[in-house]
Amino acid sequence: MAALALGTPTLSLIGGVGAALTAGVRRGGALLSLLVLPLSLPIMIFGARATDLAAMGESAAGPLFLLTALLFLSVSLAPLAAAAAIRISLD
Repeated sequence: MAALALGTPTLSLIGGVGAALTAGVRRGGALLSLLVLPLSLPIMIFGARATDLAAMGESAAGPLFLLTALLFLSVSLAPLAAAAAIRISLD
């Protein structure tokens, strides 16, 4: 449950940055998937690892700490990146 709570907002913020980058581009769907997929894979890997460790009864603290760090990083940098991408696409 914690992996899902940490990973979902991070994926949403990364998707927002990708959408901002492709806002002014015609047929940007393929470009959006190429931009967002490599950035979202580590979040999915750490979330799956935390779930696997919790299911086996072991401590899932390591992947959860990494997911927390990625969440804090994306909360602090994603709005700035999205704003810059929108500002560039308007020019």
